[in-house]
Amino acid sequence: MSFRTLSRLSTALAFALLAGCAMQPPRDDHQWAATMPAEQTAAPPTDGAIYHAEQGMELFNDARAHRVGDILTISLVESTQASKKASTSTSKKDNTDITAPTILGHALKVGGKAADISTAGNRSFDGSGDSSQSNQLTGSITVTVAQRLSNGNLLVRGEKMLTINQGQELIRISGIVRPQDILQDNSVPSTRVADAQIAYTGKGSLADANTQGWLSRFFNSKWMPY
Repeated sequence: MSFRTLSRLSTALAFALLAGCAMQPPRDDHQWAATMPAEQTAAPPTDGAIYHAEQGMELFNDARAHRVGDILTISLVESTQASKKASTSTSKKDNTDITAPTILGHALKVGGKAADISTAGNRSFDGSGDSSQSNQLTGSITVTVAQRLSNGNLLVRGEKMLTINQGQELIRISGIVRPQDILQDNSVPSTRVADAQIAYTGKGSLADANTQGWLSRFFNSKWMPY
């Protein structure tokens, strides 16, 4: 193997490595909460002659989440379906006949034959496309009220991690909840969460087995000309 051939193979392998690194899935870290507003600091408790704030005996108050630090259960009822279908069909035919011109009462001839002109064209196109996708996510996750907005809405966020055998399942959610949408059991469906960001990821042996290697991702990427 010549030095030039070895150099070309090394260059191609370097580009493959760079493309594979560029197509790596997003890292699973805690930066998702970096853009969330800072939590509010609760006012220090004040004690009265009979009532003591530390006892927290709210006999007549609503037990639903309404303060910073309260917990709220979000019921995941996400279900989406999308489909698209398109078809196009066109056709066009052209026929043109031009008789030979007459000169001095005689039709113009070329090679002993009348110089008639005849053209014909036939063009057609037929194309179709069909696409469909469906997703479903059910379950529940308990989140914490991170901030109470000026209009009374609650900014919530939370995560749940499950470690089963050789894998981990992580679900995160953040968004804004209206107090009016919170049910009596202190829960709210995920369809009522505004600006919701829901992430469900996994890692471990099972997730690795369902992930393409960097070389396979390179050959299936847009950088491959074939």
